[in-house]
Amino acid sequence: MTATVVTTANGPGAAHEGEPVVAFSGVNKSYGAVHAVADVSLALYPGQTVALLGPNGAGKSSALDLLLGLRNPDSGTVRLFGTTPTQAIAAGRVGAMLQSGGLMEEVTVRELVRLACDLHPRAYPVEQVLADSGIADIHDRKVNKLSGGQEQRVRFALATAGANDLIVLDEPTVGMDVSARQAFWATMRGQVQQGRTVLFATHYLEEADAIADRVLVMHHGRLIADATAAEIKARAGARRITFDLEGPVDEAALRALPHLAGLDVTGPTVRIRSEDADATMHAVYGLGLYPRNLEVSGLGLEQAFLAITDAATAEEAGDR
Repeated sequence: MTATVVTTANGPGAAHEGEPVVAFSGVNKSYGAVHAVADVSLALYPGQTVALLGPNGAGKSSALDLLLGLRNPDSGTVRLFGTTPTQAIAAGRVGAMLQSGGLMEEVTVRELVRLACDLHPRAYPVEQVLADSGIADIHDRKVNKLSGGQEQRVRFALATAGANDLIVLDEPTVGMDVSARQAFWATMRGQVQQGRTVLFATHYLEEADAIADRVLVMHHGRLIADATAAEIKARAGARRITFDLEGPVDEAALRALPHLAGLDVTGPTVRIRSEDADATMHAVYGLGLYPRNLEVSGLGLEQAFLAITDAATAEEAGDR
C-alpha cells in the first residue's frame, strides 16, 4: 500500500539539535487483522506542543499505549529520551493523563495528589500541584463526588505531580467548561516554555489549531500528516465556498460542478469544498443560479482534516 504523507521541516526529517524526546522507528502493531499502527516513524523534540488527530479507530490510542510502554510493538522500536518507555517512566521523565482507567474513590483530592507526589521521583510540593491544576478549592472533596470536568483536572494534577520532561494527554479537556479549558492550556503553555514537550490527542480540532505548533494526523494506523496546522490547511489544496440559494436546491446539479472536493446542503445554504474556487463559481453562475451571501475562504483545520482523511481513504481504495 502506498502512502502520501504531508510533512514539513517540523516533521521526521527535520534537523534538530539534541536527542529526541520520542522516537518511533518503523513501528507496527496489529490486533488480529486490524493494523492499529502501521509502519509509523516520527520524532518529537523538547519544547514542542504536538497534537495527535485522527478519526475513531485511526490508531491514536494504540500509538499512545506503545509510547507509554503499556503495549509492545510487533516490530519497530519506540524510544523515549534514548531509553525504553518503561525506563523513562521509572526515572520520572514522563507524565500521562489518559481517558482509560478510573480514579481511586473514597479518598479526597488532596490524598490522591499526595500519593502521586510521594511516588514521583522528582515530585513538586502538593500545594503547588493543587494550585497549578486549579483544584485547590476542591482539595477536601471525595473523588467520587467530582464532576466530569473536575475529574479531568485531577487527572491532570496526577500527570504533572513532578518535573516531567514529556507530558502525554489523551482528550485532556473533555468535560471542562470554557474557562477551565483556557486555564488548562495556559498551564500547558507554561510547561512548554520551560522546555517540556506536550503531546495531546484531541477531537477538538479548534484546540489543535490554536495550541499546537505541530500536528500529527493518523488514519487507519498510518501517519498521513506531520506539519503545522497552517501547512496542513494550505496543503489540503481546497477553498471553502458558502452561499444561499432561493427556491429548491438541485443537489444533483451541484454535485456535477467542476473541481468539487465536498458538498453539504442544509436548507437553502450550500457549503462547498473546491480545488479551484474560481472555476467552481463560474460553473455555478453557468447553471443560472444567483448565490446570496457568498463567502470564499481557506479551509479551517477541521475541513482540511476531512479533506486529507478523505483523500487517504480514496488512496487506500485505489490500492486494493
